[in-house]
Amino acid sequence: MQERPRDEKDILELVKKHNVKFIRLWFSDIQGMLKSFALPVEELDIAFREGMGFDGSSIKGFARIDESDMVARPDPSTFALLPWRPKERAVARMFCDIYEPDGTNYKGDPRYVLRRNLERAKNKGYTFYLGPELEYFYFKSDKATDTLDEGGYFDYPLDAAEDLRRDTILALEEMGIKVEYSHHEVAHSQHEIDLRYMDALTMADTVMTYRVAVKEIARKYGVYATFMPKPIFGQNGSGMHTHQSLFSGEHNAFFDGNDKYFLSPLAKSYIAGVLAHVKEITLVLNQWVNSYKRLVPGYEAPVYICWARRNRSALVRVPLYKPGKEKATRIELRSPDPACNPYLAFACMLNAGLAGVEKNYELAEPTEMDVYHLSREERAAMGIGELPGSLLEAIEQAEKSELLKNTLGEHVFQELITSKRIEWDEYRIRVFPYELDTYLPLL
Repeated sequence: MQERPRDEKDILELVKKHNVKFIRLWFSDIQGMLKSFALPVEELDIAFREGMGFDGSSIKGFARIDESDMVARPDPSTFALLPWRPKERAVARMFCDIYEPDGTNYKGDPRYVLRRNLERAKNKGYTFYLGPELEYFYFKSDKATDTLDEGGYFDYPLDAAEDLRRDTILALEEMGIKVEYSHHEVAHSQHEIDLRYMDALTMADTVMTYRVAVKEIARKYGVYATFMPKPIFGQNGSGMHTHQSLFSGEHNAFFDGNDKYFLSPLAKSYIAGVLAHVKEITLVLNQWVNSYKRLVPGYEAPVYICWARRNRSALVRVPLYKPGKEKATRIELRSPDPACNPYLAFACMLNAGLAGVEKNYELAEPTEMDVYHLSREERAAMGIGELPGSLLEAIEQAEKSELLKNTLGEHVFQELITSKRIEWDEYRIRVFPYELDTYLPLL
C-alpha cells in the first residue's frame, strides 16, 4: 500500500522517491464524467501555490464562454500513484477543487457542492459515512454486449472475470482504497466489488477512482467494463446500493439499543426524509435515460417507496443488528445506479435525510412482505408510492424541488435540468429496433 501524504512537502518527497514524471489532476463535470489534465512534475510547486488555469467553457455544465476562466487547485490528501501506469516513469493523480480566478469556490464544481452540504451536517455535529456497492458488466468490446460468461450470483466455475476483479482489487488497495469483498453478480458477466465504509468526500473521490480502475484493468485484459445501468434486455441491471449513517464523534447516531429495530429517533427521521424526498432527487441518483430501463419491477431494482429490514424489494433496507456491532448500524438506499455523479448523489441523500431529521418526520412501520406481489390497489392502500418511471418524470419531479435546488445550488440545478431535458429530447426522437420489429409489419 502506498504511503499517505499529509501535506505538500510529503508529496514532493514521494514524487522524488517514486520517480514520478507526471501528475494528473482529476475533477468531475456535473454528470460525473471524470476530467483530467497532466502536468510535468516540475510544475507541481506552481500548482500548489497558484493552481492551474483552464478553460471551463468546454466542461459540461461549467461556465459560458464569456466567463470561462477556471483554476484547479490539487488536494494534497488525494495524492496516489496510478498502479496501471509504468513504475519506472510513474504517474500520480490528485483530485482538484475548482475556483474562480478571484479565489472563490466555483459553484458549478460537484466536489464543492458535496463539501458545502457536508459542512451543514458538520455544523449539526455529524459526520456522514457511506459504503456503496457498485455493480458493473464486462463485455468483449464497447461495440456490443457480448458477455464473458453466463454465470450468476456468487458463481465460481462460470466466473470468467475472477482475475480481472483480483487485479482491480490489488490496484485499489495499492492506492490505499480498502475493499470488503467481490463476487459475480446475478446477470451474465456482471460483477461487484464492495468498498469499505468511508466519510462521504473520501468515498466520492473513491467511487471516481474505482470506476477508472475497473475500466483500466479491463483494458489491460482486452475487454470492456461498463457502469451502464441496463445494458442487456431481460437481465438485471447494475445498481449502486448505498449504505449510509451519521456519526457524532465516535458514536453511531443511528443506533439505539432500546429500540425494537435498534434505530435511534434520528435514524428513523432520516429514513423518513429519504423516503419523502426520494422522487425529487431521483434525477441525480438515476440520471440517464437508460437508468429507467433498470428501475422496473421484477429485476431486483426497488421502485416502491417503503422501508424494511429483511425485504430486498423495499427501497430502503436496514440490515439486521448484530450484538457488539453498534457502529455498523446503517440504512441501505437501493435505487441509485453506478453511473451517477457520486458528489451530487451523496449530497442529495444527506440532505433528504437531514430534512427528515430537522422537521422530525415520522417513519411508518416497515413493509416486510414482497411489494412486487402486491396489486396497485394494495400498494395505494398502504401508502406505498413509486419512483419516477422515466427520465422525463424524474425531471418533472426535480424541477419542483426546493430541496434539490438548495442542495445543488442554483447553477448546478439549472445546468442539470437543461442537460437532462436535452438528453430526453434526443432520446424521444430516435426510432429503436423494438418499434421497427413491432410496428413496421403491422401498421
